[in-house]
Amino acid sequence: MQSKANLEDLEFLRRLPKVSLHEHLDGCLRPHTVLELAREAGYGELPEQDPAALARWFFAGADRGSLPLYLEGFRHTIAVMQSAEALERVAYEYLEDCARDGVVYAEVRFAPHLHTAGLPHQGKPGLGLDSVMRAVLRGLERAGRDFDLGWGLIVCALRNENPDLSLKLAELAIAYREQGCVGFDLAGEEAGHPAAEHLKAFQFVKRQNFAITIHAGESFGPESIWQALQYCGAHRIGHGTRLIEDLAIHQGQVIKVGTLAQYLLDHRVPIEICLSSNVHTGAARSLSEHPFGLYKRLGYRLTLNTDNRLMSNTTLSEEYRLAVRHHGCDLDDLETLSINAMKSAFAHYDRRVEWIFERIKRPFAELRRQHGLPPRRPYASEAPQG
Repeated sequence: MQSKANLEDLEFLRRLPKVSLHEHLDGCLRPHTVLELAREAGYGELPEQDPAALARWFFAGADRGSLPLYLEGFRHTIAVMQSAEALERVAYEYLEDCARDGVVYAEVRFAPHLHTAGLPHQGKPGLGLDSVMRAVLRGLERAGRDFDLGWGLIVCALRNENPDLSLKLAELAIAYREQGCVGFDLAGEEAGHPAAEHLKAFQFVKRQNFAITIHAGESFGPESIWQALQYCGAHRIGHGTRLIEDLAIHQGQVIKVGTLAQYLLDHRVPIEICLSSNVHTGAARSLSEHPFGLYKRLGYRLTLNTDNRLMSNTTLSEEYRLAVRHHGCDLDDLETLSINAMKSAFAHYDRRVEWIFERIKRPFAELRRQHGLPPRRPYASEAPQG
């Protein structure tokens, strides 16, 4: 099997075909793009004017052990994403960066209504929601074609905002399902903002046979995950870090699995793990103490994601390296993460099957051959992880 030392080589990890399901468009900008868009928009509130210094500022602001503090930097990225040209550029560059990182399929999410403020410094009115959606979709479509990537767009509502707005955003997502919008999400601070308050939006989405993922178990306990699943009908759980609180653990061994944790395991509910981000927001105390390794041993369907490349100063290849370094993942485990993510994507079934075999399993097998590595373990032996 590939040694850990080699598996921590970023160049090797970039060659692995990967799938990203949990990334926020407004948290994945290139630092120099933020600076250029700010100049074009007449936005003068950026704290740094050098790309490297700005990148360090975003990371320092995010790495404070608190979700509300983590989110503060987004006011700058959102401020420079207020024109159709800016939105299209950011979406295009997002997929270009994914391609450079070895990602073969990506689902990216954003809250369209945050990009309707306009450019007050230039006296330009805000975009309508449809214009926002069309601009982002244009960028994704062009980049997907140019870099041969599969992609999907997820519309986010926010927990702390009016449930009527959430319903409007749900209707917007459905309106663009044929143009590349594949899902609906609820994000933001969990404490004091239960998902059930937005039930009308989720009922509408379910009646439209549409896909749902919900941020839950990041800054609040298992009750938030339970509500996302059993009230709102989530098909995937974003983060799920605090699901560990539904497990009884003694001396490092799980002695009892709660009914919620058992439900996720039995029903193969995908969990969108974000290692670095969870440490930065305080959802996990450290990378080594993150429950990812425990979830993996128990057989949950896990996917690995960056959450926000800019804010957490990371890439998906880097997150794979952290999984190797802190949780003992080997090459088979990394392939399983990619397969799990593609299984859990909101793309159509026939496309998922095709991409698993042609864009994931085949390249992994070729990399093993090139490096003289043994074949992957028989799939039957790891059925619980599927």
